[in-house]
Amino acid sequence: FGNYAMKNPTDPKARLGTDAYRSYMEKLTRLEPNVFVDRHDPLPEALKVDELHRLKDEPSLAAFTYLRQECQRCHHAVKGREVRGDFRGMGCSSCHIPYGNEGLYEGKDVSISKTKPGHALVHSIQGTREATVTVHDKSYHGLPVETCTTCHDRGKRIGVSFQGLMETPFKAPFDAKGDEQPALHTKHYLAMEQDIHYQKGMTCQDCHTSSDVHGDGFLAAANLAAVQIECSDCHGTPNHYPWELPLGFMDEFAAESATGPARGLAQEQLPHTLAGTAHEKKDGFLLTARGNPYENVVKDGTEIIVHTAAGKDIRMKTLKQLAEEKKISEKGMVAMKGVAAHLNRMECYSCHSSWTPQCYGCHVKVDFTQRDKCPEASQSMNGFDWVAGGRKHADAEFRTDRGESLYDLLIPGKVTEQRSYERWEDPILGINGEGRVTPLAPGCQPSVTIIGEDGQPILINHIFKTMPDVEGGDADGQLAIDMSPTQPHTMTKNARNCESCHSSSKALGLGIGSTRPWNEQYTVDLETVDGDILSKNAKPQIASIPNLENDWSRIVDEEGNQLATVGHHFKLSRAFNKDEITRISREGTCIACHKEIPDNSIAIDLLHHVAKYSGQIPKSKEQHNGLLTKITLLSAWTQVLAVPVILVGIIFGWRRWRRRRIS
Repeated sequence: FGNYAMKNPTDPKARLGTDAYRSYMEKLTRLEPNVFVDRHDPLPEALKVDELHRLKDEPSLAAFTYLRQECQRCHHAVKGREVRGDFRGMGCSSCHIPYGNEGLYEGKDVSISKTKPGHALVHSIQGTREATVTVHDKSYHGLPVETCTTCHDRGKRIGVSFQGLMETPFKAPFDAKGDEQPALHTKHYLAMEQDIHYQKGMTCQDCHTSSDVHGDGFLAAANLAAVQIECSDCHGTPNHYPWELPLGFMDEFAAESATGPARGLAQEQLPHTLAGTAHEKKDGFLLTARGNPYENVVKDGTEIIVHTAAGKDIRMKTLKQLAEEKKISEKGMVAMKGVAAHLNRMECYSCHSSWTPQCYGCHVKVDFTQRDKCPEASQSMNGFDWVAGGRKHADAEFRTDRGESLYDLLIPGKVTEQRSYERWEDPILGINGEGRVTPLAPGCQPSVTIIGEDGQPILINHIFKTMPDVEGGDADGQLAIDMSPTQPHTMTKNARNCESCHSSSKALGLGIGSTRPWNEQYTVDLETVDGDILSKNAKPQIASIPNLENDWSRIVDEEGNQLATVGHHFKLSRAFNKDEITRISREGTCIACHKEIPDNSIAIDLLHHVAKYSGQIPKSKEQHNGLLTKITLLSAWTQVLAVPVILVGIIFGWRRWRRRRIS
């Protein structure tokens, strides 16, 4: 479904891009026909007042109410809810007209109120480095990140994450007046490490090409499907410059790393973007993984220049050049070159994301209580239909209406949401649709409560299941609490530690642990040591979620059986299987040595005593690592030399025996 009925052009050559790009996308369309779809059917209508009785037999119909009131609010055909942080235009002006977070006008037009929210910051168009926007004698170029964040602040939360903002339920610290932190995008935030690209002065549009943002004229039913860029497009690898890599590298949608001829460089811009900024191409424009030119990124010798929309020209060395100049850390060279499987099977951001917002458990309540059906209700529960608002703007009569505040488009049902808990550190890992190891974050893990028109519950804390026999599910289906592959947009030069993956049950998808079963109810009151509640007036403190047998963070068991959906759009997207869990996990490695230390082996006992009294017992990480390196090298050389030494000994002994026998 889509907000509107749409069809692809009938001619594949109508797709915007190079011939190589069009050929690549035709291949992906054959691989993933359920993602690269041919058409969108319009999203069905939500239930009307006289249809609410259907919920008792078909409670899943509440999903259309939820979609229309919540998920579709960001789409460009409407202005959205217009609260702090969410003021924007419609259509093209959603991105290309600057709106401040307060929604107040600060330009020079005296006919526009400067106290009533809902207006653009100034009357200017923002876009490329040629378009200058001036606010209070300060000028800028390009689209500020906050423009993108107006929409990209929920779901995967990549916009606010890029800025270094992590959503929190707490409203501290207090401001200068002693008031709570104000809501932004209706949420509150912690200040976290910002993405390295953000710190360097880059904005979203400096990486995401025109096709990423505007589309190529054909439909894509998932975010990952429309994004044509990969880290290696600019950074390359320690072994290859970006222009030496084949098309499709890190965008394989296959289990094996891409192979083929070097992609080379582009010498021309795309015809449909010629009206944009034209940069000197130097040796040529770099190419995306799918074969289109980065028209703001050029090769200059062995280096590249990134021309940002804000006006910066950032000169950068690729990984291959840094490796040749020995400017990559030992840790980095081991990870990228020593363990070749990392770059062949993993996304760069699996290690280089410093944190990832993880919102576990999405408790959704859709309350359809109607006053005429529930005597206790003071009012009927309703919400605004954003899809209907967008479709109304499509009519010529309403096309120029400013917002939707005057539209009578309320539909039955009021949506409220809660979470179970939030984390940011060391996300779960799994496989994405491209077939690569990726960070995972809760996409939407709905535990659904539905209140009928009479005010009585129809479902309480219910988790729906998928169709039978998909994503590791059985005949009853798989739990539809999706753990979604994500590019967190929190990149950092310093990667996460090896131990955070190889010694972490959470990273493997086996769960965080420490929680009690969610499918049990918990009562807290005076009780005996055997757990018997003493008071007859005691009330349950924590209700059960009947079909949630594991924690939200546990998506696979030790045998490799998947327990919930993982990025269900793509065929290859999944949790780790048993073989992968076995190969990745190094939990208990410390025990392998220390179970023999200090005195469980005669040889080790002797060495330990010598080290103890000579002051050689390692006390620091560096000393410990040095000892392990020494042991590894000594063991390797001993085993390598053992065979020839033994052979020489045998030959020497045989010759000596023979000499004695002859004599």
